[in-house]
Amino acid sequence: MSGELIALVVLAVFILIVISQTAFVVPQQSAFVVERLGKFQETLAAGFHVLVPFLDRVRYRHSLKESAFDIAEQVCITRDNVQVGVDGVLYLKVLNAERASYGITDYLFAISQLAQTTLRSEIGKIILDKTFEERTSINQLVVAELDKATDAWGVKVLRYEIKNITPPTDVLAAMEKQMRAEREKRAVILTSEGERDAAINNAEGDKQKTIKESEARRQQQINEAEGEAQAILAVAKATSEGIRQVAAAINERGGIEATQLRVAEQYVEQFGNLAKSTNTMILPANVADVASMVATAMKVFREVKSAPGPGQ
Repeated sequence: MSGELIALVVLAVFILIVISQTAFVVPQQSAFVVERLGKFQETLAAGFHVLVPFLDRVRYRHSLKESAFDIAEQVCITRDNVQVGVDGVLYLKVLNAERASYGITDYLFAISQLAQTTLRSEIGKIILDKTFEERTSINQLVVAELDKATDAWGVKVLRYEIKNITPPTDVLAAMEKQMRAEREKRAVILTSEGERDAAINNAEGDKQKTIKESEARRQQQINEAEGEAQAILAVAKATSEGIRQVAAAINERGGIEATQLRVAEQYVEQFGNLAKSTNTMILPANVADVASMVATAMKVFREVKSAPGPGQ
């Protein structure tokens, strides 16, 4: 009885071992490569699978998820012979588990080495100052070169990102001095441009002020000339109106006698003013004959009055 029990136990253990070696559950986003008697048989996708006992064997297990791997720092020499330390991160994904298993022994090691050599080549094409500006283009070039090689390995390189670019200490100090000098240069340029703009604005303001003042003086002269012209015109009009009224008054009854009296009064008044203004005078012989002077003035008046007017 004990021998039969032992045999049953051994059989149960054997069955469990066979089941554990032949029944597999493949996780999501994973792929198992199965070999039958050392030869590729199939690739198991996610799910439950049962293999042929003693013939089939799961040889490789691959994750189909996107993975990130650090690329160790390496020394690269730029085109202007400056040594810089560069490291990065590589993002890749297995697309074909069979080729990833049999296309190369260790695709991760091969891709990391290829990324380093490609990066050294690309860094060597540019000068130090450009390495910081051209990060994006360098990353794209590295990915393009890696894709050419990894396609045969069933692996897709999705991205490559440079993490750090570390120049030597003396180069960093020189770059810092250069940046400081560049900032000081920009500050001086901005200051000079501000002073130039201020000078231009001041000159433009003086110009506008001069123009406005000259226009004001011109307008003032125009206004004064117009005022003087209007004053002269008003005086002329008043004089002509006065003369017209005097002529009308003379033509009235008694006008001649009144005119003679007015002339005599003006004569006597002006003669008296001459006596006040100077002690020496040259006078005509008949200066005391007021009647003759009035008769002479009235004769001139009659001759002017009887003379034909313009256009007659």
